[in-house]
Order: sequence, then structure tokens, then C-alpha cells
Amino acid sequence: MRIIWVDSCPSTNSYAASMPVVDGGVVVATRTQTAGRGQRGNSWESEPGCNLTFSAAWKPEGVLPREQFSISEAVALAVVDLLAEKGVEAKVKWPNDIYVDDRKICGILIEHSVMGMEIDRTIAGVGINVNQREFVSDAPNPVSMVMLTGRQYPLQPLLERYAEILKHRLGEIADREGREATHKEFKVKMWRNDGNFHPFRDKASGSIYSGKIVDVEDFGYLHVEDEASGERFKYAFKEVEFLL
Repeated sequence: MRIIWVDSCPSTNSYAASMPVVDGGVVVATRTQTAGRGQRGNSWESEPGCNLTFSAAWKPEGVLPREQFSISEAVALAVVDLLAEKGVEAKVKWPNDIYVDDRKICGILIEHSVMGMEIDRTIAGVGINVNQREFVSDAPNPVSMVMLTGRQYPLQPLLERYAEILKHRLGEIADREGREATHKEFKVKMWRNDGNFHPFRDKASGSIYSGKIVDVEDFGYLHVEDEASGERFKYAFKEVEFLL
């Protein structure tokens, strides 16, 4: 993937969306993102010049629209791989935030353009907390690589390495066997998919209960078992909240 750096832009996802589709894909990174978008319309706090804020855009090969969750898995696992190379053990908080213990180190926002029976383009916006030592927003649990390891990291080689890992991960999901293997790995590396009960909030009813993750479907639906009743609930994205 070709990497393009811009000094400042409101949102790398929006910047990437304004560009034509490029063979092999492109990564747009910025040193200062003024209106970064997170999931559920949240903003993403990033001190200028300290973190990786970028969007990768490409045309997926071998992945149908109904299989798009495998792309989310590949993008998230590529971040986990990158962090592992730096000695940081991370997990994927369903569907695609990245956590170290109970602290968020990376947010991901994925957008697809679908034409007919194929995905015309995917844009994956990624924000990795790298060298930021203090966070001033009301985000409850941020953490960065420097806070965990005590080391600062040059951003350019870190981004280049992520692009290499992502390319490999996307190649793995280009066929069914690879998608199945990636999905199994995703479930192993899921945050709180440990057989224990944790607090959840059902967003439709507002009820809070103790539950454990029992499965994630190929299409991304999360299955959670209520500790008290034994009932199992099935959730799409935005229908359930993990509580700390």
C-alpha cells in the first residue's frame, strides 16, 4: 500500500474517501487530525505528532458484502500483531476496538462502499495511541504504547510495518479457508472472551446484567449468556455495551 502523509486534515477517512480507488490500496496518515471520527459518532483524542492517525483504503479481493466482518477482523488483528511485535499484548474488544487489559489503545472505524454483489472500496480509519503520555478528554480508559513500555516510537516505520501486516492479513481472508482461520483466531484474541462473566448493558432495554461471551458468528453477531437466567442474547453492532 502506498503511504501518503498530510500535515493536517479534519478526518483521514473523509480524505481517503475523496481519492480515487488505487491499485494495491493507499494509506493516508496525518500528524494532526482536527475532527477524527470514532464509532457511534465519538471524536478521537490525539495529541498532534504523537500518535498514528490514518486510514487505509483499498478494493477488497475475494470478500463478498455478506462476508465483510472478516475485513474488520483482519484490520483489528493486524493492530494486535503490530503491538505484539513491540511487546504489548492486546485484545480485540468486539467488534474492533483494541484493548490492553481494561484500557483502550486503539480505535477503528470501517466504512464500505458496496456496488451490486461486491465491495467496491473499504476505508479503515485507525487511531493508535503511540507516544501520548496524558489524555485530557473524558474518555474513561485510554492508554498508549509509551505509557505501557516507557519507550517512544518513530511513527513512520511503525506505520510502514502496519501496512505490511495488514496486506498479509487481507491476503489471508481472500479465500474461505483463510477467512475461517482468521475468524477462529479473532475469537481467541477477543477481549473478555475468557469464559468469565462481565457486566453488559442491553441498549434496547437499558438493563445491566452479568454475562459471558459464548460465540461470535462469521457475520459478526455477538452471543452473550446471562449468568442469572442462562438465557442467550444475540447482538448486532451498537446493540450491547461492555461496561468497565
